[in-house]
Amino acid sequence: MTATPSLPVYRWRLAPDGLATRRQLRAMGLRPGGQDVAAELRRPRRRRGPLVAYLYRIDCAKPVRPMTPGRWAALARANRARRICPACRRDAGYVIPAALGACVPCADSN
Repeated sequence: MTATPSLPVYRWRLAPDGLATRRQLRAMGLRPGGQDVAAELRRPRRRRGPLVAYLYRIDCAKPVRPMTPGRWAALARANRARRICPACRRDAGYVIPAALGACVPCADSN
């Protein structure tokens, strides 16, 4: 993947102040808020292409939207569904590993 000619590209850990990745924005309680990518960070690797991180302007970022009761309920339902074993239909008490595809007792019996 090549960089867009209009985007500045910085080497890893050498980005100027005022720019942050999505994770850094989230740690500050912010989100990109629809703004375009301001720059790229590139970390070279030996045998593969470089790692690329996109940077956003902190001054244009917006606050993270608060969780509503409906969102909390939907998240709880989704997490509960991840604990239900598809083989025995019981709540395993933990998130079913995707590699097993079932709770440990059901996976061991197969």
